[in-house]
Amino acid sequence: MELERDIERYLVRRAIEHGGKAYKWVSPGHVGVADRIVLLPGGVVWFVELKTAKGRLSPWQKLFAADLRRMGMQYIVIRSKGEVDELLQRVRSVCRAVATQSDRRGAYTQR
Repeated sequence: MELERDIERYLVRRAIEHGGKAYKWVSPGHVGVADRIVLLPGGVVWFVELKTAKGRLSPWQKLFAADLRRMGMQYIVIRSKGEVDELLQRVRSVCRAVATQSDRRGAYTQR
């Protein structure tokens, strides 16, 4: 089983490799906040909670996740290095699709 700290280090490294950042988040006076805020090119922001395969969210973490989702924020629980790669692949695919749509709109508006 992968340790949470190893998954976290992997997330930080992979975010940097993708041109982004994975900031450690500590919010004094607020319990349950995500472990990391991941910023990626294209204005992509994810709040990431890291857990082991068997790790559980605390009630405060569940409340925090629900609040973020209610506000339309991107929140995810990652439990393995493989899930880190899945998230980055999904983000890359969405960014490519948005870039392609923008390119097409630009071509139409220039005529």
